[in-house]
Amino acid sequence: MLSAIVFIPAAGALLVLMAGRSARLARRIALLAALVDLALVGVLFARYSTATGGFQYEERFDWIAAFDIQYFMAVDGLSLPMVLLTAILGLSAVLVSWRVGERVREYFFWLLLLQTAVTGVFVSLDFILFFIFWELELLPMYFLISIWGTGRREYSAMKFLIFTFLGSAFMFAAILTLYFSFSGAERTFDMTVLATRDLTALLVPVWLVFLGFLVAFAIKLPVFPLHTWLPDAHTDAPTAVSVMLAGVLLKMGGYGLLRINVGMFPKEVADVAPLLAALAVVNVLYGAFIVMRQTDLKRLVAYSSISHMGFVLLGISSVGAATGQLTPVGLNGAAMQLFTHGTITGLLFVVVGLIYDRTHTRHIPDMGGLAARMPIISVVFLVAGLAALGLPSTSGFVAEILVFMGAFPVWGWATGLAAFGVVLAAGYILWMAQRTLFGPRPARYDDLEDASLADAASMAVLLVPIMVIGLYPKLLTDIFDVGILPIITRFG
Repeated sequence: MLSAIVFIPAAGALLVLMAGRSARLARRIALLAALVDLALVGVLFARYSTATGGFQYEERFDWIAAFDIQYFMAVDGLSLPMVLLTAILGLSAVLVSWRVGERVREYFFWLLLLQTAVTGVFVSLDFILFFIFWELELLPMYFLISIWGTGRREYSAMKFLIFTFLGSAFMFAAILTLYFSFSGAERTFDMTVLATRDLTALLVPVWLVFLGFLVAFAIKLPVFPLHTWLPDAHTDAPTAVSVMLAGVLLKMGGYGLLRINVGMFPKEVADVAPLLAALAVVNVLYGAFIVMRQTDLKRLVAYSSISHMGFVLLGISSVGAATGQLTPVGLNGAAMQLFTHGTITGLLFVVVGLIYDRTHTRHIPDMGGLAARMPIISVVFLVAGLAALGLPSTSGFVAEILVFMGAFPVWGWATGLAAFGVVLAAGYILWMAQRTLFGPRPARYDDLEDASLADAASMAVLLVPIMVIGLYPKLLTDIFDVGILPIITRFG
């Protein structure tokens, strides 16, 4: 079942290329592939047993036996919500791309291939398979930004490629070091086996291996000062690519930190926890203050992503066992923030894309009074913005309160400073809404159209989980608890 979930989008991508010259058929194939994939993930999510826990739906066989490389896939309480998030965003990305008119078949081919690559990262438990999917997402992202993007699209695509390649080099060196540090039959790329081993007797100091993974995932998250690729990539990417980039590509970094750095290197992550807490505060406050200076609507949302990813880092830093405190609530909050930020920021980028399609500008001072002409889009924009600042009854509140509750007993000072980021978020979100949706409307916007059926569907796909998780967070918190439990036991 996992193989089907991973490769159905890729199969859809191949069918899109075979659709002849019909752009209409290409859109329908892409939509069908995304719908089928989400339906299968829904079945997987419903049938996952929290009572049993651990890895389920396992698929394993020898792939390259000479080096003990396996085709090894499974999901647990940590990866399953990420797979669900990818499927939700994949469907929304297809729907919001309905008006794409340039090289339609190629566009949907790369978009569906991107979904396969990201899903593969979350379900792979062999390091080589994990690395292959990690690298595979570079090709679709590069072509989607450089061909269908705007502004300095070639520059932004290449900058994204260089930063990610740099992180991948550190990660690949760390993976090979783990493999060659053992001998004979003990050599393995199996993450589940390596997570149970004593890694103090490696060929190099264990902190170097830990650092290799940390740099790779910090670039992807992104963590200050390795974040500079993100605003450019977001600003110049097409709407659907911004949705996938903010929704799931950043989450690959957070997932890697939880799965590998925290799950396999408990002592090292506890040692650097004070640094992680400090970087979390920098991310939250730096991102929020920079947002206040933005006049480009898309760039504003991009910098808000940097700020909100600081909460993920703060939740991870709560494993600072050196302080004598250890709460699994912080890790649950970090994982929850990965999911909720994906849906909330994905929805914000969808709405920004719809506004741009109608006004042909993202310059905030040129807007105003849009709510009267686009009531549906405006209401959704407000809901997404309020969820981003952590309004109770939305999923954003659940994630942030879990992070604060988990981190405060360990890093009170960092939690207090990061909480100020919520105040700043309220300021820039409400100020953005006031300048774009309300006030006097320029005469050139008197004939704007509201959301079409496809536009409304793309927003609804993301709006539903934001509200459902906000009202009933147990749907995810129980699953994350099951996934985090094995990690917590590594800390004694």
